[in-house]
Amino acid sequence: MRFNMRRVRKPLLFAAHVLLIPLAYFAGFALRFDIPVPSRWMDLFWATAPVLLALRLAAFSYFRLYEGSWRHAGMQDLMDLLKAVSVSSMGLLVVLFMVGEFRELPRSLLVLDWLIAMGMFGGVRFAVRSAREQRMWRRRAERGRRALIIGAGDAAEALLRQFRRYDSNQIQPILLVDDDPAKLGMQLHGVRVEGTTDDLPRLCEAHHIELLVIALPSADRRQMQRIVERCAETEIEFKVVPSLEELVDGRARLSQLRSVDIEDLLGRSTVRLSLDAVESNLADRVVMITGGAGSIGSELLRQIARFQPRRLLLVDKAESPLYFAHLEICRAYPGLEVVPVIADVTDTARMEQLFALHEPTHLFHAAAYKHVPLMEENAVEAVRNNVFGTLRLAECAARYGVQKFVLISTDKAVRPSSVMGASKRIAERIVLGWPTLRASGTDFRAVRFGNVLGSDGSVVPLFKRQLAAGQPLTVTHPDVTRYFMTIPEAVQLVLQASVMPEAAGRISMLEMGEPVRIVSLAENLIRLSGLEPYRDVPIVFTGLRPGEKLHEELMSQVEQTVATGIEKIRIVQTDETDRTELERGLDCLAAALTLATREDLLNAIRHLVPECEPPLRKSEWVAPRVTTVPAARPVSPVPAVLVPPLSGRAPTRSPATVTASSQVA
Repeated sequence: MRFNMRRVRKPLLFAAHVLLIPLAYFAGFALRFDIPVPSRWMDLFWATAPVLLALRLAAFSYFRLYEGSWRHAGMQDLMDLLKAVSVSSMGLLVVLFMVGEFRELPRSLLVLDWLIAMGMFGGVRFAVRSAREQRMWRRRAERGRRALIIGAGDAAEALLRQFRRYDSNQIQPILLVDDDPAKLGMQLHGVRVEGTTDDLPRLCEAHHIELLVIALPSADRRQMQRIVERCAETEIEFKVVPSLEELVDGRARLSQLRSVDIEDLLGRSTVRLSLDAVESNLADRVVMITGGAGSIGSELLRQIARFQPRRLLLVDKAESPLYFAHLEICRAYPGLEVVPVIADVTDTARMEQLFALHEPTHLFHAAAYKHVPLMEENAVEAVRNNVFGTLRLAECAARYGVQKFVLISTDKAVRPSSVMGASKRIAERIVLGWPTLRASGTDFRAVRFGNVLGSDGSVVPLFKRQLAAGQPLTVTHPDVTRYFMTIPEAVQLVLQASVMPEAAGRISMLEMGEPVRIVSLAENLIRLSGLEPYRDVPIVFTGLRPGEKLHEELMSQVEQTVATGIEKIRIVQTDETDRTELERGLDCLAAALTLATREDLLNAIRHLVPECEPPLRKSEWVAPRVTTVPAARPVSPVPAVLVPPLSGRAPTRSPATVTASSQVA
């Protein structure tokens, strides 16, 4: 039968303490009075030792010193030991005072006993831990990969401490480098700082380094890009510790090294926002998320779930993504009521049914078509979904008393050159300026941000697929730039903007730093794969696609921004008060959507978004002609569902009397 050491561990510790406590006490007498200890003081020792033994054993038990592992002793164990020894020493003084022997015991003896007890019990614990770590260190030196750690700050110190304590990493740190000259020559846990990142090639060759570890979680993107370039020059594998965002959110531990990802090289620092006010705003509420299975919608789902809403409604047309999003959140939050709904936001009857049944209090509208070139070829669907889907949903929200409606918008709505961007700009105008919405008690607001890394169809996943397939990376233009942010960051902005009082009835925008050249992203991704751009992997420039801009913007010439209480969020001030023009424009857009040609549809879009740019604006807008169809000409009946009736207003003309304009704008 196998012997189980854990069963006898506490009795053995107790027995060891029974022996060591009197020994430490006697050592104090020996140091104070020399050996042999005079009989008078030996009598005092024998009279008080049992009292101290009982008090100290009781204190050790109270502070749970029998439960700690000596092999993993740390600062908390040392603090508990200090409390236990101090309390028991004070207890001995109290007992001596009560029995009238207080004056007999020299004060220096108690100080010596305290120091010896701390040194003995603390020393034994840390000696056991040190012996274990040294044994593990020697074993790792025999088989671990020789590693150079870049950075000599807190992260590097914690990483080295974990490498010493755990035998699972199979990494042998050999030396450190840091660009701070003051750290040159210093040591962390026996590992010396021997140079800067400029010395990497020389140091790696001299010390036969097999792995580089970047331990700089707080480095900005510019620093990270420079370090990655230095690492790539060595042609040695390099890893990075998790970012501060991952560590704070609990998504990773410091010792979980990972490959450097393209997100680390964005060229802008991640913005973290305070979400304290969001919890009180969403807790115990019924929250509806349209596009709940998409990139932004599913991340909204994850982040809102932790605020414990009463119910979460996930609305999407995509069956399989909705199924997996629902499955994921139910596993993570088993007590949360999550309702997956397969529905189209343009289906007014279905939306009415959902609002009447679930009575949502907060609505995040993320459902939209977003691919610029695809929407150029499918302008009718872009308008139907992004414009009239938003209108129908917003009207339902106002009619059923939704407290807050947040539209997810895009930087492509600024001076749009594409149908997709223009459709989102019209959606902004609707939620901020449509008469029946402004007159309701619902708080309507919009959030505008740039490209989201890792979202479906974004450039980085495309690059990765091309790289995995051994294909050239395709970039539209050598000078094309875009603003970027991560999905969690974008959703934090949305949630923060949803509770800012000054954002009501306005567009919120994140200060997104400097735009990033897409060709630089492609080059860095190739380097992170251990290859050389243009030599191992070609980059092909295909030309701007229909509707695409060379550079995106965050506000147009007719807008201005003002600061808010949140450092990285600004409010876009724009005039949405021309209600009559908005109503007339949507009338024309609805008619063109059903009966007119593509050019009539584009003309109606240009009228609603006068600040649009080429190629969307090819000429001045000409209103579609409204004529009466001759009686002799048969008119095919038009299904009513295709013509979105504008809520609360009688149509200015019958859809059957609208024909395509013969003029080309």
